[in-house]
Amino acid sequence: MDVATIGGVLIGLLTIIIGIVINARSVSVLFTTFLSIESIFITIGGSFFAVMASNTLQRTLRLGRVLRNAMRMQSFEPGRIISMIVTFSEKARREGLLALEDDLDELEDDFLRKGIQLVVDGTDPEIIRNIMDTELNNMITRHEQGIKLFDDWGLFAPAFGMIGTLIGLVNMLRNLGTGDTGIIGSGMSAALITTLYGAVLANSVLIPVANKLTYNNEQEVLLREIMIEGTLSIQSGDNPRIVKEKLVSFLAPGIRAQVEEEAGEGA
Repeated sequence: MDVATIGGVLIGLLTIIIGIVINARSVSVLFTTFLSIESIFITIGGSFFAVMASNTLQRTLRLGRVLRNAMRMQSFEPGRIISMIVTFSEKARREGLLALEDDLDELEDDFLRKGIQLVVDGTDPEIIRNIMDTELNNMITRHEQGIKLFDDWGLFAPAFGMIGTLIGLVNMLRNLGTGDTGIIGSGMSAALITTLYGAVLANSVLIPVANKLTYNNEQEVLLREIMIEGTLSIQSGDNPRIVKEKLVSFLAPGIRAQVEEEAGEGA
């Protein structure tokens, strides 16, 4: 599990709870004032079904799986991928492209394995690029659909919090004529809780999860682009040193030195 994402969400919520307790100087206030079943229904339930209305049912049902992907620790190791591709390049220059078939079973990544298999099969470079680009674009589309679920939810949650507040204000104004300031104060407090729920849900959970999914998508796209360029370089018979330099150029300058060391000096 991704400690940063899970820890950030949980500690963020805990910080809010501690702030409430310190401000009220009482733990019981969490249950007597800040726990509102009707506000939960309006904010969480209302915003969730708005997400469902904005997307297809099939896509909405993927929300749990998308959330698990955000919470799962994912390892992005460009250095290891580049080193592997450089090794394949060296073997291809020494023994020929057909020799790479013996190592296909060792590749854990299906995308890279498919690319190398196409090279071994003697597929035209343009066709290889088209196939791999199509698969990459389909992956990006799937990821963007998952990100959109949480972007939409993060947009709707504060809005439904405000709707709950308006409902509470209507009820409060209905009792305004009684002159009972206690009822009015209690009603105002209850009205504002839904806005609090919407803001906390959006900013402590939904938007951070969407941002994490976006980051994971960007890293995976980068790795796929490195694999595409590396596969085509192997097929064209480029010198392993040139292959390494081409692939390292995809990376930010700050991490190139480390990756170059991991990838080795090539041929």
